[in-house]
Order: sequence, then structure tokens, then C-alpha cells
Amino acid sequence: MSAASGTEHSMVETRHQTRLLTLLRDEGPMSRVELGERLELPRARVGAEVARLGEVGLVETAGPSASRGGRRSTLVRLAGELRVLAVDVGATSVGVAVTDASCEVLAHAVEDCDVRQGPHPVLRRVAELAAKVRDEAPGRLVAAGIGLPGPVSFAEGMAVAPPIMPGWDRFNVRDHLGGLWGCPVAVDNDVNAMALGERHAGVARSTDDLMFVKIGTGIGCGIVLGGKVYRGVAGTAGDIGHIRLDDFGPTCACGEVGCLEAYFGGAALARDGLALARSGRSAHLAEVAAERGVVTARDVGRAAAAGDFGAVNLIRDGGRRLGQVVASLVSFINPGMVVIGGGVAQLGHQLLAELRSAVYRRSLPLATGNLPIVLSELGDTAGVIGAAWSATDRAFTLSS
Repeated sequence: MSAASGTEHSMVETRHQTRLLTLLRDEGPMSRVELGERLELPRARVGAEVARLGEVGLVETAGPSASRGGRRSTLVRLAGELRVLAVDVGATSVGVAVTDASCEVLAHAVEDCDVRQGPHPVLRRVAELAAKVRDEAPGRLVAAGIGLPGPVSFAEGMAVAPPIMPGWDRFNVRDHLGGLWGCPVAVDNDVNAMALGERHAGVARSTDDLMFVKIGTGIGCGIVLGGKVYRGVAGTAGDIGHIRLDDFGPTCACGEVGCLEAYFGGAALARDGLALARSGRSAHLAEVAAERGVVTARDVGRAAAAGDFGAVNLIRDGGRRLGQVVASLVSFINPGMVVIGGGVAQLGHQLLAELRSAVYRRSLPLATGNLPIVLSELGDTAGVIGAAWSATDRAFTLSS
């Protein structure tokens, strides 16, 4: 049995404890009376469960509750010393945060990192960043979560045949990090983690049915239904970047042709931006290419913001293609909100306007009549907040 497994079995003993811990995480401190009402448990049972969780250091008292007549009861909250490590691995960067047990970020570090280096160098850097943020917010580590930029088997805790992650196929990330940190570890696709982050702490807070579309090096969609991430049978739900738009389109990183990602991912924007620069159709990007020899998606965004006609057209074309796919999903899923995030989403309102136009024009009127399509406000913390949420879900769940 790994260190992680041993920790999992010692955390929670009953399903009532799972519900109690989750309620305190989601809604903050409560009195025993409130907990009993919300969990529909008798006072004696609530008292026993709280006492047991207090003995193992998962909850603590937090002063008197608001008066409801008679003697005021004491509030119960998650222990203040509890800490969760949250990791967001992207194609070109890695972010590591430490949160409290309510998934509030206490310390956060982000740096450039190429996922193509393979699992050992990348996870070594993750461990170094984790040590740094834990020093900034010390406490008792009870869980960790990590999002990866590729298809993930959530049940097994590993990436499976990820197109842009050589060397990661079936590498057991959960056991590797669980052995390192001695706690339960949740491993998920990065877009699912971002969707959870938006659902619990972002613009989509408390929206039970939503789509989170990440536009970065790749393109993916996190789907939340009934307040929970929908992963599908094998964990590949939402892999919209590899929906084929054209049988004769550009080659994609997955080896196929004409994928959405091959038209509008970060690498595609950089490729088309360089072509604009070399053809002389973008003076702004031509200057960038002359100076650095390369053009990035961010350069395209800056050029568009400066009014460069060629760059603006690139974003409009990409937004229109993305809108085609999102419109189909909106008609199929009927979400309450669509949130756009990821590095390329920093292209901002020009992209958003084109995307909205395509979705509202192509989707069923009933599905779009009251549908907000908005930019993420969490930036690079969406992924770590969602990873922390998955981690606490795992830590607070009764092991079978």
C-alpha cells in the first residue's frame, strides 16, 4: 500500500463525515444545530461525528454562532492548519498553489515549463515549487490535486496517450506524487480542473450546468452537469480540440488533419501569425518576426489590440470556427453559462464578440435566449482552485 493509500483510509470513517466535511468546505462554519438540520441527523449523531473529526484534527470550534434564541451554540469549521497542494500543468507552464481546506489560495507560484520534457523533469519542478509555496503557507498537508493537459483516466490517476505529452502515457502520476507527499492525490484533465475552479470560485459560481472552454496551446472543454464534472466513460468528454472541421485542413498535433485545434490553438495562431509577417500582410508582426525570428499567439493578440488588420482577421476566423463547435455543444448540452479561458482567451473582446455572434446565430433560440458567454475572471488560478477542489473531494470521501 502506498503512503497515499494509507492516508486516504485514515481520513474519513463514515459517509456522514464526508457530507459534514464537504458542507463545511462549501459553505463555511456552522453550528451543530445547523449541521444537524442540513444533514438531517439527530443532534447526538452530529455531536459524535464532530467529536471524532475533531480528534483526528479535521475540524475545530470557531466561536459562538449567531443567536437563534436561548443559549448560543459553538460554530464548527474545518481546521485552520489543513493544507491542500494544487498543481496546474499546462503545455508551456506549471503553476503550484497551496490552499486551505476551503480551497482558498494562500500561496501560488507559476513559471514556464515545457511538458514535453517528460514526467520526471516536470514533476521534479512541481515538487520544488510545492516546497516553496508550502514554506509560504505552512500547515498539515491532507490532499493534493493536479491537472494535466491531455486525456486523463481519472480512476487510474494517469494520462493516457496524450498527444502533446511524450513520455507521459500511463505514467502513474497519482502514485508518484502520493508517495512523495504522503497524501491522497486527485489527477484530472486540466480543463476539467479549470471548469471546477470557475464553478466554485469564478464567474460561474453556483452555476450547476456550465461549459468551460480553454483556448491555449490546445483547445478543450470542461463540462459541469448538476454541479459535477462530466468526464464520460473513459475520461475524454470535452476533447473538442480534435473535432474535425475540414478533411483537407492543416495537420494537427494528434496526427489527424483539419482539427479545430489545428486552426485556432496557440500553436496554430503562432504559425499563421508568422505567415502573415513573412507575407507582408502584417507590419506589426513583421517587426516582431524580424526582431525575434518567431511569432507567438500573444504577439498576434497584441497586434490585434493595436488595430493590425491581418491579426484582427486571424482572431475573427478562429473565433468563428470555435463558435461553430461551441454552438453545436450549446444546442446539445443546454448549459446555463459558457466561460472562455486559457492563454489565447487573453485575446479578449474581439474573440468574445466573434464567438458570441457565431453561437447566438447557430444555436437554438431556446438554448441561447438567456445564455451568458463570458471571459474567465480567475486567470491562472482557475486550474489550481479546481485541482484543490478535486483533491478535497478525494480526501473527504469514504474509502471503499
